[in-house]
Amino acid sequence: MLEIGYNKDMMEGKTILTGIRVNSEMTLGNFLGALLPMTRLANKYSLNNKINIFIPDLHTIISEVDGELQKNLIQGIKYYLAAGLEVNKNVHIYRQSYVPAHSELCWMLNCVATMGEVSRMIQYKEKSKNGDAGTNVAIFDYPVLMAADILLYDANYVPVGEDQFQHIELTRDIGERVNRKFGEIFVLPEKTEKQVEFIETANSAGGIRIRDLQNPEKKMSKSALAENSKIMMNDDPLRVAKKIMSAQTDSLGKIAFDMFNQAGISNLLQIEALISDVPLQEVISTWAGETRYGDLKKKVAETVSTYLSEFQAKVAKISDEEVYQILAEGERYANEVAQAKLLAVQRAFKLR
Repeated sequence: MLEIGYNKDMMEGKTILTGIRVNSEMTLGNFLGALLPMTRLANKYSLNNKINIFIPDLHTIISEVDGELQKNLIQGIKYYLAAGLEVNKNVHIYRQSYVPAHSELCWMLNCVATMGEVSRMIQYKEKSKNGDAGTNVAIFDYPVLMAADILLYDANYVPVGEDQFQHIELTRDIGERVNRKFGEIFVLPEKTEKQVEFIETANSAGGIRIRDLQNPEKKMSKSALAENSKIMMNDDPLRVAKKIMSAQTDSLGKIAFDMFNQAGISNLLQIEALISDVPLQEVISTWAGETRYGDLKKKVAETVSTYLSEFQAKVAKISDEEVYQILAEGERYANEVAQAKLLAVQRAFKLR
């Protein structure tokens, strides 16, 4: 893929920020769609740019947590490390709730944001069933806290899924409103078009959404009832291989990448490309015209089970103490940067 304007040797002095909620154990879909691409992106750009990876624990508690929040949190960071994240002086990992400026800036941005623009957020409408009175307020205010998460650090790029793009635009609108009233306090994140262009450099397979193994019309989800429909990152690798061998495909009898007519086969090709870290087009070309679906399943099953075996072994070797040390260093950085930005906003609002 041609990466115009995003050559890793040319881009410098930018801040890339992302966060992944830790409500539960991670599916292979979450891992391949978010965590692994972000790890590779961080390693690619961290020499000359700041990489902020935060654990959005305040966002996480707006809904039920499956398991123990703290255990999930530590496990999530171990997953980054096991996936190959190179922690250096430009890579900062921190917990949202350990940086109080996030909450305070959110309140101040609430004084600038309007009910109309926040209520138009698609995620709010979906999660609140179009404004049901029983919806907790945090679901409504989620995008404003997200704006604070971004604006505190002058983040330029925020790798997120498509369902979050509207929140990035809201962040820009709120930040621009503050800047017009008080001067250039915030650096605004790039517009959606540039965010998309940048996100596409994160993985060699392009924009992806890993599908349900038994119903590839849907994305892979932990909440799916059929165990064979999903792969969890802590699944037994041998069991995972069996799940892939039983994946639903089609009756066309020819391997091709076609998400409309051959979603199951296309899903397997995506998984192979992402885990192998090779361009999707290369994987497509390798299998183009082949007719034996079983051979493709066998190859993907071998690739995934081998990767998971090695990944799980790496996770087991990472101690909690190592994670807490990384967090302590990241939170020192985050509090220093965030507090300086918060003070500028407090002064603008005449609170200081």
